[in-house]
Amino acid sequence: MTLVPVAAGKNTKSAVAANKLIVPGFRAAAASAGIKKGQQPDLALITAIRPAAAAGVFTTNRVKAAPVVISRERLRSGRAQALLVNSGNANACTGAQGLEAAWEASHWIARYLNIPDRLVLPASTGVIGQKLPTGKILAALPDLVTRLDPEGLSEVAQAIMTTDTFAKTAQIDGHIGDHPLTVAGIAKGAGMIHPRMATLLAFIFTDAAISPSLLKTYLKAGLAQSFNRISVDGDTSTNDTVIVMASGQARNQLLDRPDSAAGQDFATLLHQVMADLAVQIVRDGEGAQRCYRVIVDGAVNAVEARKAAATVATSPLVKTAVTGADANWGRIMAALGRSGARFDPEQVDIFFGPHQVVRNGQAIGPAAELDFGDLPELKDPLLKDSPLEDLCALYIARLQNLLDEARLYFIGEKV
Repeated sequence: MTLVPVAAGKNTKSAVAANKLIVPGFRAAAASAGIKKGQQPDLALITAIRPAAAAGVFTTNRVKAAPVVISRERLRSGRAQALLVNSGNANACTGAQGLEAAWEASHWIARYLNIPDRLVLPASTGVIGQKLPTGKILAALPDLVTRLDPEGLSEVAQAIMTTDTFAKTAQIDGHIGDHPLTVAGIAKGAGMIHPRMATLLAFIFTDAAISPSLLKTYLKAGLAQSFNRISVDGDTSTNDTVIVMASGQARNQLLDRPDSAAGQDFATLLHQVMADLAVQIVRDGEGAQRCYRVIVDGAVNAVEARKAAATVATSPLVKTAVTGADANWGRIMAALGRSGARFDPEQVDIFFGPHQVVRNGQAIGPAAELDFGDLPELKDPLLKDSPLEDLCALYIARLQNLLDEARLYFIGEKV
């Protein structure tokens, strides 16, 4: 097992680079409806020029916010044309009034856009238990519609923030055959982050032509390697939503077979954007200082690897050791022992970066247990000063029986 620091945003134009997110077939806008204090943008709208293939995954929490209930039901059709998102108010634990408020807002935006109500997906994030100020939202809708712009996604990324310290965006361009295509996403989240979804909203857009069923298949596969493997504080929430929409404007042959080469190419792009956004969420963890990568080699299978890696990454004692720059490998060994993973304690090797401190389950010696702060990776000024290169909590469980290109990875605790 190895712990090393890691940087985010390697695979895509991420938070800083993607200043203008443009996906053919989509327009977006943001405005201040007065939900938050100080005239901050807190209401956003994203629309497709025609009904788009759509898929979504929502919180596993038994307590679900009103917009989650509505959007989950509407996405059964596999089609959507608009997302209406507010921040500053979760519209959760608000009973029948909350459902009515979410329904009313989505109904009126459907009227302004001249589309059926069923094609509008509401989403909310913010304080739980407060009534949604429907009057303020309805008053802001006409202006929101008039401001729709192909370059508006970056504004939306700002409007959906709550305790976030920066807007989270990612975009990647590629091809399906001779057809260029784009996948871009925005997300919010900094606290109440943990596997099985968390306090996050993520919206991903592409111009690929793809069937709704295949889009959902790829979304779920990507979720297992990104948003469902991030943890900051061990809590999950009531509003977690990840939605992907595809406009079809790339004019490629419809993707409808998961095993096709073109489908796999698209899935790779989608998963890169999802992973980039997930890392950014971890990097923005509330009060976080350090991030690290945990690599597990030689597990029996993927399930065992995940048990071991997840237990180490979420261990409070391991996190405090990393925070204090203390190469306390005993905490790692203890976490492995209670993880439930099958392994031989007498064959465990532990490394901090390139420095081995344990061989065959025993300490190499005090000289090997250098201070974490002496790692050259942590001293690199580029890593410390650049917002994109901030150290991130990402760990990869690599299995001996998996190919290099099929590595299982897990974005773990940011500490």
